[in-house]
Amino acid sequence: MTMDEAAARYSALAHAHLTSEIIAAGGWLPFERFMDLALYAPGLGYYSGGAQKLGADGDFTTAPEVSHLFGACVAVQCAEILSALRAGRVMEIGAGSGRLAADILARLEIDGRLPERYSILEISADLRERQRAYLEQRLPHLLGRVHWLDGPPEESFEGVILANEVLDALPVARFCWREHALDEMGVAIKDGQFTWAARRAEPAMTRIVQELSARSDRWDDGYMSEYCPRMGAWIQNVTQPLARGAVLWSDYGLPRAQYYLPERRDGTLVCHYRHRMSSDPFAHIGLQDISAWVDFTRVAEASQDAGLSVTAFTTQAHFLAGLGVDREMHLAAKGDENLFARLSHEARQLLLPGEMGERFKVMACVKAMDIPLSGFKLQDLRHTL
Repeated sequence: MTMDEAAARYSALAHAHLTSEIIAAGGWLPFERFMDLALYAPGLGYYSGGAQKLGADGDFTTAPEVSHLFGACVAVQCAEILSALRAGRVMEIGAGSGRLAADILARLEIDGRLPERYSILEISADLRERQRAYLEQRLPHLLGRVHWLDGPPEESFEGVILANEVLDALPVARFCWREHALDEMGVAIKDGQFTWAARRAEPAMTRIVQELSARSDRWDDGYMSEYCPRMGAWIQNVTQPLARGAVLWSDYGLPRAQYYLPERRDGTLVCHYRHRMSSDPFAHIGLQDISAWVDFTRVAEASQDAGLSVTAFTTQAHFLAGLGVDREMHLAAKGDENLFARLSHEARQLLLPGEMGERFKVMACVKAMDIPLSGFKLQDLRHTL
């Protein structure tokens, strides 16, 4: 069986599973539940399968896949926090290919700031094995410091929590604004295919969306968007073990006032399949990533509810510049002009507004500590939240 045949079979099984779920639910499934199953259904969801997801051979590219410079700069920020704590751990949520973990550990080793433990909270067994293999190949002498978790640790710890491009993969609820009512968008089946179907929203959703609309200009009839109902509980759960330290959220997204602009009338859903982007969550079931832009105002609210203080918010470009990405280029190149030229190209992808520099944001939240963080010294966008 070829890879394409295996992928088609996998997608057919995932499609059949979601079809049975919709039928069992009476012919209509809330989109939040559909997205949850499409991404995380055991053995069938996108993040449960064995296909390559990240990098040139995958479906999309994250900042750590673009360049080691990203991880090196994050390591500099981690070192600053660990130094203030005089020790501590790092916990990364959803470590992807393992490249960010390896880049951070390699850079911290240079500075003599290795954490007591580097924990990876990873729910995908497939990705966990890929991470282990990558770290064993690249940093075998540091593998003993790395521990994998099925969920947040029960014991409290001091240190840093990292979540790079994790929030965008939390399932979202989708709504359609009407002049005299609100519809919740769900998924039904027509001629054997998945299709959007609307139902009158429950009072709980109506209250939430009315609060969102209060921060925006008037929406036209038919305006569609989304929000993440589970973000508050999720952030509470993953950050609860942090007794002292900092959380760094990095993802593509916007403050709420910009997220729900009237002209963004189709929402922010984005799907990736073999580096092709679309807004169709019903294609390539089980084989494509489904995500939504992050409402960073909601992240700030949820973090504060979890007992954290929001201390900084900036663009990825300003975050990396503040941490000395230019210095990291020289350090990595070691006088090699060809390598420096390649690193310069990678840095442009990370920094330029038309690439990742402005679309991606970084937020810092702290608990029981108060130190200036170098990654946020050049720009603070908290006033936009």
